[in-house]
Amino acid sequence: MLGAHLTPANYLRRCAEVFETLDLTQVTSLADDIYAAYEAGKFVFICGNGGSGSNSSHFCEDLGKSTLDRKDFLNDERKRLKVLSLTDNTPYILAWGNDEGFDRVFVEQLKNLASPGDVLIAISGSGNSPNILNAVEWANRKGLTTWGITGYTGGKLQSLGLKNLHVPLDDMGIVECVHLTVFHWILNDIYGRINQVGRHAGQST
Repeated sequence: MLGAHLTPANYLRRCAEVFETLDLTQVTSLADDIYAAYEAGKFVFICGNGGSGSNSSHFCEDLGKSTLDRKDFLNDERKRLKVLSLTDNTPYILAWGNDEGFDRVFVEQLKNLASPGDVLIAISGSGNSPNILNAVEWANRKGLTTWGITGYTGGKLQSLGLKNLHVPLDDMGIVECVHLTVFHWILNDIYGRINQVGRHAGQST
């Protein structure tokens, strides 16, 4: 834990240094795939464990609600992004985890819900969580676009996911912070595209 050794100023400086190491083409490509799913009426599924599970829920909530302009909240004709966090169905997770093993809690949900052309965003700081890897492996076979969102060395997920967004740092806290900051930029970008504001003003949807 870097924060145990660094002052607040040095810790935040280290965070800033990590942002400079990111491959920003990965960030924009993830935004492109989410927007493409919106345009095609496909689902975006998100999953993760622990802090990455919290990021999964947070990103899902943001994409589901905050891609809408407030004026469209009551407009049932306005198309919405189909997005679901696989971390949030607690009874389903407990049933599969208790009866068949925790390694299957995400993949079994996908078997009920996913279709070819959907997107799976799988978040794992280590890149080696078995339940994440199982979900991505199945999704690859079934024609989903899979994203591995990783830290550390990227683990097995970095090569298993069809696409990857990697934060090259061996500190889980900062990795999760960077992931969430990137997710917030993607949210803003998708909002801009859907509502044709900011950089996307005047562009056809």
